[in-house]
Amino acid sequence: MNVTKRLLPTLLLWASASASAQMADTGRSLVDAFVNDVATLSSRFEQTLLDADGSVLDRSAGTLEIQRPGRFRWAIEDPYEQWLIADGLNVWSYDVDLAQVVVKPQSEALASTPALLLGGSAEVFSEFNYDGSFEESGLTWVRMIPVNTESGFRQVDLAFAGDSLRQMVFLDNLQQTTFVILTDVSVNETIDAARFVFEVPEDVDVVGTPITEPASADPASAEDDPDAADVMSEAVDAEEGDVTPADDQLVHTLPLTDIAD
Repeated sequence: MNVTKRLLPTLLLWASASASAQMADTGRSLVDAFVNDVATLSSRFEQTLLDADGSVLDRSAGTLEIQRPGRFRWAIEDPYEQWLIADGLNVWSYDVDLAQVVVKPQSEALASTPALLLGGSAEVFSEFNYDGSFEESGLTWVRMIPVNTESGFRQVDLAFAGDSLRQMVFLDNLQQTTFVILTDVSVNETIDAARFVFEVPEDVDVVGTPITEPASADPASAEDDPDAADVMSEAVDAEEGDVTPADDQLVHTLPLTDIAD
């Protein structure tokens, strides 16, 4: 399947669609329903990453599982094995071949990223501006623009078949485009909660410090809490550009999060 040929023409329609082609604007309600009415979702996915010239940088396939609020599991199975697990407190990015896991507080890792959509965050419409929708080839395409221009992403396009999410397209600030196609989609069926718990395997290196409770909004509380102080220190280091090679590599597992920042 040539993902590029199937999806690039759809992106061009954003620039060429006339007013007569615009459908009654149901896009915002589709996103709202996906965020608020979908308690669980499971599917398979195919992901393709293109550079600014349209050349393929990476292809991968695997499974996606969502359990709201705040939990999802993105597992690449082919051509390598990597997991991205959000457990409600932390995001764990595990590279099986490297025997290494990068962990970061979830509120920090997902802020202003498309992964807010997966977790079902109520902040979606405060973090993204709704930029319209149209219908093409039986799909309703919805465009969301990040409010934070330094989030790493320029736009997010979502495609729905009826009210079911089927495709996602992410354009980042490096002009790279990620296409994701979902198949075998199942909604609001029971998923074992253990799927969203990450147990660190033996002989696996851990980069970062997981939190055990939601971070306090009061910076002063870190003075009395060594663990909170460690988390805040890591955040400061990241802001100053202290990103390890492992962080940089693992962020490409799923271009929906900010785990490398």
